[in-house]
Amino acid sequence: MNAFALFAVVGFGAVATPRVDIPYEKYVLPENGLEVILSEDHSLPIVAVNIWYHAGPVNEAPGRTGFAHLFEHLMFKGSKDVGDGEHMKMLDAAGASSLNGTTDFDRTNYFETVPKNVLPVALWAESDRMGYLLDTLTQQKLDNQRDVVMNERRQSFDNVPYGPSDEALIHLLFPSGHPYYGNVIGSMQDLAAATLDDVKEFYRRYYAPANATLAIVGDIDVAETKALVAKYFGTLARRAPPDAVQVTTPPLTQEKREVVKEPVQLPRIAMAWLSPAIFKPGDADCDVLSFILGGGRSSRLYQKLVYELQLAQSVSASQESLGLVSVFRVVVTARPGVDPKRLEAETQKVLEAMRATPPSAREIERARNQLLTMKVGTLQMVGGFGGKADTLNTYNQYIQDPGYLPKDIGRYEAVTPASVQEMARKVLAPDARAVVVTVAP
Repeated sequence: MNAFALFAVVGFGAVATPRVDIPYEKYVLPENGLEVILSEDHSLPIVAVNIWYHAGPVNEAPGRTGFAHLFEHLMFKGSKDVGDGEHMKMLDAAGASSLNGTTDFDRTNYFETVPKNVLPVALWAESDRMGYLLDTLTQQKLDNQRDVVMNERRQSFDNVPYGPSDEALIHLLFPSGHPYYGNVIGSMQDLAAATLDDVKEFYRRYYAPANATLAIVGDIDVAETKALVAKYFGTLARRAPPDAVQVTTPPLTQEKREVVKEPVQLPRIAMAWLSPAIFKPGDADCDVLSFILGGGRSSRLYQKLVYELQLAQSVSASQESLGLVSVFRVVVTARPGVDPKRLEAETQKVLEAMRATPPSAREIERARNQLLTMKVGTLQMVGGFGGKADTLNTYNQYIQDPGYLPKDIGRYEAVTPASVQEMARKVLAPDARAVVVTVAP
């Protein structure tokens, strides 16, 4: 059964979800340890190339934050045989789409979707920067891209409404020195202090073939694709993969609270809790819980705070699933003239009601259908954000099983009113949260 059929079934709220999976083959290059995942999809004459480097802020040492995201920029600034900025220009000219790179706390990835005949070009370009980026990395390139990243931080975090408050919330939730302390983009001080030698060492350690997984999905012939991978990646030198990260996240045993003054028009209440790590027991329940609390106009927070009491301008709830530990967040923005204390008190009543009484079966079904519709809907794409290649790499990253999709869907099918209430009781405890109240100066 294809992914579209599943999308149609869950979209109409059927009780039983048919099995769906993504056929694949996984192997390792003996020359250097690169993991390769191949999946055929002949629906269109295109191929997605998606490389995950198993490195992100989780691998950054204290005082060295921002390196993973900095490389997201440096990787497009030329390597041994690809000129500065030519990676994107060359592939764009050849008809590529969904050409980008992203950084999250646990990984960095680079991807493009190309016409099937352009696959050799895409693989060559990716292999060149995996093996030979340092051949052309200069102090001038580092300085230029550091300035770009620092400006990005100003525009995306420092000088936007509630940006400083968002960072303050994470600073309350995690101790200084924890890999998740702060923003993925890093701190201004650490970026300014980064030396060329520091950056080169990060590349040598974390951009090794043995610390990466290459997913190729689309209109491919497996034998021919294996030959291309061997040609372009098999010659790259073996480098030892880094040691696994060993981090203990201390639990919050009492509420941490801060008032942040920003030049904003509307006060905002933001709460965050530590929650189960991605794919661990309780993670799917927290996803469902977040939809029941803040997923759209039918959610509890919206119905109570926006519609009934007319205290809030907007509400949201989310489970940010991560490798070490996840973050469950509730954010409520006040309407003009509303006292933040009253808004927080009414928000807390909604949370306590969720902890006291199981949600209805209808609420569970609605949340589950929304989640599965989004999850399976992205599988109509071979590449891009959340497409088949990205999905295979996600499962491989966190549970070393690219074929986890049926079990992933099963996690949501197993969610019950009782299991969601249990997670609400465990996670949303008032004495285990960080709270930031944002007000005007």
